[in-house]
Amino acid sequence: MPTASGQVVCVTGAGGFIASWLVKLLLQKGYTVRGTVRNPADPKNGHLRELEGAEERLILCKADLLDYESLREAINGCDGVFHTASPVTDDPEQMVEPAVIGTKNVIVAAAEAKVRRVVFTSSIGAVYMSANRSPDEVIDESCWSDLEFCKNTRNWYCYGKAVAEQAAWEEAKQRGVDMVALNPVLVLGPVLQSTINASITYANSVQAYVHVKDVAAAHILLFENPSATGRYLCAESSLHRGDVVEILAKYFPEYPIPTKCSDQVKPRAKPLKFSNQKLKDLGFEFTPVKQCLYETVKSLQEKGHLPVPTQQQQDANVQPVQIQS
Repeated sequence: MPTASGQVVCVTGAGGFIASWLVKLLLQKGYTVRGTVRNPADPKNGHLRELEGAEERLILCKADLLDYESLREAINGCDGVFHTASPVTDDPEQMVEPAVIGTKNVIVAAAEAKVRRVVFTSSIGAVYMSANRSPDEVIDESCWSDLEFCKNTRNWYCYGKAVAEQAAWEEAKQRGVDMVALNPVLVLGPVLQSTINASITYANSVQAYVHVKDVAAAHILLFENPSATGRYLCAESSLHRGDVVEILAKYFPEYPIPTKCSDQVKPRAKPLKFSNQKLKDLGFEFTPVKQCLYETVKSLQEKGHLPVPTQQQQDANVQPVQIQS
């Protein structure tokens, strides 16, 4: 494994949920990090400046995905690039074109700078969307979302992620850039979004989950491991929403967690099967989903987005810190 000391890497969209953890871990490992943000002086980027090692080895660069020159300036002189920045919206005008053009700009700038490797943050949205996907099918890195199905269902986020990743592979091949891609599922963990949605029922649906720290660590593993190649699914496990609420109710009985499914007529949806073997073959170990869910709630409490239980409620809890995988 190459030593990080003296190596300079660029992280696009450094203030994002995944990217912030990526910057944190890169600094811990001794990298010098150039993080692109829209406005380095914006107070919302203050958490980056407070990271250990940030004062000595973090440079926040003003850049925009659609402004090639700003990206070129941030990436020039770097050993590697982590392209995490991407629009997150279901508005096709705001999602598709900016994602594709921004990705191409990053790859071209990386080629010009002759970086050692680009790690591209894609999504499970680029992998699993299909009208004919069977619950018994194992979804792996060979799978791609059906673009026509995404269009017909107006899922512009998944459409945008798929075409952006395709554009990245095409541009990287054309420019001779060494690129690997990470496709995370739903990412949870500490420092989650600023708002949450509440419901009195849970949906009859399934979702795959992964810890945000695992996603950040996987990025670095793919950059540092010379044998890494192609795409890598990043998923710990797939659960029905009913399983999720059971886990949360066990660790946080003081909250009014929904126990009734919103759709009790249809049979319970089957969890999709995602293969994470390719990452495991590189020696990667995942955080259990139960711990991920627990840490997410604790983070929401600490950030003031969830009321902290009273001492009496805490005393009645069933040892939530003893998490079993």
